[in-house]
Amino acid sequence: MHTVAVLALDGVIPFDLSAPIDTFGRARLPDGRVPYRVRVCSVGEEVSAGAFTVRAPYGLEALAEADTIILPGVAEPPEELPPGVAEGLRTAAANGTRIASICVGAFLFAATGLLDGLRATTHWYAAARLAELHPRVTVDPNVLYVDNGQFLTSAGAAAALDMCLHMIRRDFGSAVAAHAARSSVMPLEREGGQAQFIVHDLPPAPAGATLEPLLHWLEDHCDRDLPLEEIAAKAGMSTRTLNRRFREQTGTTPLQWLHRARVRRAQHLLETTPYPVERIAVQTGFGSPTAFRERFRRVVGTSPQAYRRSFGAGRGDGIQAREPGTGSR
Repeated sequence: MHTVAVLALDGVIPFDLSAPIDTFGRARLPDGRVPYRVRVCSVGEEVSAGAFTVRAPYGLEALAEADTIILPGVAEPPEELPPGVAEGLRTAAANGTRIASICVGAFLFAATGLLDGLRATTHWYAAARLAELHPRVTVDPNVLYVDNGQFLTSAGAAAALDMCLHMIRRDFGSAVAAHAARSSVMPLEREGGQAQFIVHDLPPAPAGATLEPLLHWLEDHCDRDLPLEEIAAKAGMSTRTLNRRFREQTGTTPLQWLHRARVRRAQHLLETTPYPVERIAVQTGFGSPTAFRERFRRVVGTSPQAYRRSFGAGRGDGIQAREPGTGSR
């Protein structure tokens, strides 16, 4: 039997704690046997979990006995791990134990140094902070989970289920994982990635910056074909000066900024209207549906159709507002 130790530290996020317990607990082999033994462990007997308290039946010794260790997120990741935690995780890793983090549990994982030099993910909202605190970790905020073999990390909330189902499939095959997915009322594979849930804010310009009027004009006219020369003429400067000023004040180029503004408008139209993709492509200045789909997928991480299916209001117009998507998560 494969033993899974779920480490609950003080302030553990309830969903992060319960998701692996429930998902691994639902797994069944074809003959009906239970393949996983799940143990909740902690530094002390009781830990806070938001609105309630959790009593952990196992201590840190459970880490040494586990085949897989899960690190749920905590509400306020500590600057230093509690005594014995980092040492226990490093020892387990040296012995070949698989370790996976959920959501901001990646901060706990990265604090051990085990993720140094590896690609990892966390909730998109916390990704920049994780990259800042742990520069040796390559943080990818656009995916649901990252599997480095022995070490795995997942994004926020429901992405924990995706990662757990992925591990079940690795351990016991697709049939067992599919059964666990059905029991959890989850698809075994989901379309897109975490990028579709990110609020793609436009790169800001400081209040009163010289480009601020131009940025407002670009956002109001992003449905038009706007070559760089026209943007520069509107700003009253050369294209070279325009590019330099954009870099200084927004951290990006005029055309990249414009693409982001168009994608934001497209997201709004997909969420609130039944307009077909062809019409949205025109209304957002992309010109052709192909160019629109390519740019949208590059920024959002999924197709316009899949995004509408997830976030649209569900209104129909003859082509169905919730068209089948492509690709897989």
